[in-house]
Amino acid sequence: MPPENSSNARTIAIVIALAAGFALLPRAMARMTTQVEAKDAPDFTAKVVLNAPDPATKELSLASLRGKPVVLDFWATWCGPCQAEMPIVNGISQRYRDKGLVVVGVNTSDGEGLAAGFGKKRGVSFPLVYDEDNVVAHKFGVDNLPTLVVLSKEGKVVAVRHGITSDADLDKLVKSVL
Repeated sequence: MPPENSSNARTIAIVIALAAGFALLPRAMARMTTQVEAKDAPDFTAKVVLNAPDPATKELSLASLRGKPVVLDFWATWCGPCQAEMPIVNGISQRYRDKGLVVVGVNTSDGEGLAAGFGKKRGVSFPLVYDEDNVVAHKFGVDNLPTLVVLSKEGKVVAVRHGITSDADLDKLVKSVL
């Protein structure tokens, strides 16, 4: 086969593979959200590293947020999908802050001290806490990043989303708990 035919065949194969991937991506994304039977979220307390609810707050406990809908965003600075999802989560946080939504970024599986610089550089407006020794992630059964956990005002886990999410999908999850 002449070199240009081989190159054309390779290009066609790549285009077909990409088209198939994009066709299957919505189905794969849909399976990443798990609606769960509402159960009490495990409480935790973690060190606030950026955007404390008030300047005197050094630690944030989940129990202190009871009565408000909460989104926990489990992420790490080294995680590419987490970096891509951060502006989406930040936008949702800003959009629904006045309706009582609290978003907490839980920096896990990462080196201490990295989250604050990352958050400042990217303009993150919601509180970031550091999950020392992955204690919080283990309590919530988080085994891949990013993972979003949506909690009702009553402190019940109502949805868990693994992998990167879209603004529309996260918006729908948030509206379900407002």
